[in-house]
Amino acid sequence: MSALGKVVRAGVGRKRVQTLVMVLTTMMSVTACILAVGLLVAARGPYQRSFTDQHGAHLNVLYDPTAASPDRLAASAHAPGVTASAGPYPAVTVRPRSGEGTELPPPGSLLPPMTLVGRAQDGPLDGLRITTGRWVAGPGEVVLPDGRSPLAVGDGMQFPDLPGHPTLKVVGLASSVSWSADGWIAPEQVAGLTAPGTTAAAQYLYRFARAGTDAEVEADHAALAAAVPAGALVRATSYRPAQQEADRTASTFVPFVTAFGVLGLAMSVLIIGVVVSGAVTAATRRIGILKSLGFTPAQVARAYVGQALIPAGTGTALGVLGGNVLSVPVLGIARKALRGGLLGIPFWVDLAVPLAALAAVTGTALVPALRAGRLRTVEALAVGRTAPGAKRAAALAARGGPGDAGAPGLSARVRHGIGRLPVPRSLSLGLASPFNRTGRSATTGAAVVLGTAGVTLCVGLTLSLGLLQEGLEAGRGGKVVVQAPIEGGTKPAEQVDEAAVARAIDARRGTGAWYSSVPAQAAVAGNTGRSEVVAFSGDVSRAGYQLVSGRWFGGPGEVVVGSAFLRANQAKVGDTVTLTDHGRTTPARITGEVLATEDFVYVDRATLAPLGGAVAAEAIAFHIDLTPGTDPKTYADALDGAVRPMGLSAEPGEQHVNIVVLAMNTLAGVLTLLLSAVAGLGVLNTVLLDTRERVHDLGVLKALGMSPRQTVGMVLTSVCGSGLVAGLIGVPLGVAVHHWVMPAMARAAGIGVPDADLGVFGPSVVGPLVLGGVALALLGAALPATWAARTRTVTALRTE
Repeated sequence: MSALGKVVRAGVGRKRVQTLVMVLTTMMSVTACILAVGLLVAARGPYQRSFTDQHGAHLNVLYDPTAASPDRLAASAHAPGVTASAGPYPAVTVRPRSGEGTELPPPGSLLPPMTLVGRAQDGPLDGLRITTGRWVAGPGEVVLPDGRSPLAVGDGMQFPDLPGHPTLKVVGLASSVSWSADGWIAPEQVAGLTAPGTTAAAQYLYRFARAGTDAEVEADHAALAAAVPAGALVRATSYRPAQQEADRTASTFVPFVTAFGVLGLAMSVLIIGVVVSGAVTAATRRIGILKSLGFTPAQVARAYVGQALIPAGTGTALGVLGGNVLSVPVLGIARKALRGGLLGIPFWVDLAVPLAALAAVTGTALVPALRAGRLRTVEALAVGRTAPGAKRAAALAARGGPGDAGAPGLSARVRHGIGRLPVPRSLSLGLASPFNRTGRSATTGAAVVLGTAGVTLCVGLTLSLGLLQEGLEAGRGGKVVVQAPIEGGTKPAEQVDEAAVARAIDARRGTGAWYSSVPAQAAVAGNTGRSEVVAFSGDVSRAGYQLVSGRWFGGPGEVVVGSAFLRANQAKVGDTVTLTDHGRTTPARITGEVLATEDFVYVDRATLAPLGGAVAAEAIAFHIDLTPGTDPKTYADALDGAVRPMGLSAEPGEQHVNIVVLAMNTLAGVLTLLLSAVAGLGVLNTVLLDTRERVHDLGVLKALGMSPRQTVGMVLTSVCGSGLVAGLIGVPLGVAVHHWVMPAMARAAGIGVPDADLGVFGPSVVGPLVLGGVALALLGAALPATWAARTRTVTALRTE
């Protein structure tokens, strides 16, 4: 082995703690960067990748087999523009109820209408990927679409109105990129789910040469309708809604991941820089020894770059491994939220991130190594043996420079001022310690600032997304919901006696407040979208609706609309719209913009009076909020007996989990933990370097009577000031990033953000976050403080 190789190996082996810190720092930094870049790549065009991989279908069509012969239906595969087809698959549309043993929704609850298709998992088009559980093995089992399933694996569904009262058990969840069905069963199961006197439909899947826009898909639909007899085509479902939802969801991830990615990249560069440059700077005296033994400046630079690259290379390799391991659950969650995307980190990310990290290590190590290598031997030896505060003076004296080395500079004056504070001497020494190495302290402080900003952003996103989810779910339920069943043992009511229902609700013990909602037959004149008018009565104040701007309607003649309505109709709050129903019209003024992803128009029931007040009585729902301590199921069971004779049923409200919000909260937590770990390691390295450089001074202090407890206090105090400053800077920075990320995500989703969902940083949140900077710094300094306290006085005095 050459002399240069021996120097590199000895340097790595001699400073084991510092080497370990460098390995861990680069590992955490590379892991965070790989995850952030991988998520950013996953959020770009995930649907198109999945559509190609799973051979998605542009149109899913149900035919009536009694209206066309099998040969005629098969000939539709040759319609103009068709490039591929699959089918026929037997399909039946049912309205099941939740089975026994189901927790949410409760057993017997009416489920949404479902189109169940009998087919195999694989096929020419719309290949199905099992995400949870397994595929159906035979009759009595069903697989539901992941992300759109009302039931979980292991739950059941029942069909009390069909002969034999068949039941199905959910054995798996599958991903369908085309949304081709609401569930998949064994083909032989279809006959048992077909009502007497009806015939199962035949499903065909198609791909077309041109289907990139809604207009092209409509043209393709028309071509299929012309290829079969009139009335044979029952229903056609386009892939476009699935694509638009996936693209919209993916767009919401981009600002979120970009923010964390930039924070992680900046912090990684800072920490790697301070760790590597600190390691080289701390070895200045050893560099002087090497020069005295005949090493050239180039050899010295290569030696210390090599000493930095060995642990950094090890950490980088571990970081790549850790990033890919963590990507399995992280990208799995993102894939569910995005309805597609990557299953792993792309190879080019695994290659680019480590190369960038090693380039950063080389650059940060090369600069101080070259600077130290250019020092004369006597200068390097003098600097290495001098206390940190006097190194510059020693270098000037060695060069024969002006004799003003003892002149007090700004740092000296600050240390002198701190020394006069009315605190124990050990604490004042600790407070003054950062001014011995102002550059290193500032860089580490900047990393803690970014770590605090990341934690602040994570907390803010979690709180804001939680409030946003509550606002989006408003009106979709209550603690108890009374509604008209469409099928089952209770005959649906053609006309609901709302006054009698209201009396039954008010008379029930445990009732807090309630309101009713019902779709109206009215429409908005000149509406360019597909708005649904929903009428309210009762106390809507506790429904949880959130306003982006304006106010809630106060009575007749006023409406509240969603962002989609304003965007589609080029309208704004304060404009007047016209409601119409069978030739009757009435004006209404838009008083507010409500948080909603759908194109809704909310009105008071009295607003519909000039139109005749026509509503869809069979779809009316009463949403009931309960008094504290009231059990929803017990209340619903008791109220159900009172409303059953009215053709209604009472059930506990469902709790919805938004997979996108869950994914973002999970990803934010993982990335924040990584950023916090990197910042803590940066503090640990800085304090460790400072402590080792001043170990001789520490021995003197111990000889003068400083106790181990005072030593720990001194070391911990050395990071308290910078941690507090980092908290005071990092928290406002994180708040600013949060106030940029949330509106950007909302714009991508096509909604606005209510002020209440942005203003989550109250004193009870900001206070702990500011102190979090101090806590982060203290955690990083804990190990060096313990080491300093345990160092024997004789050992410290012998160390140079």
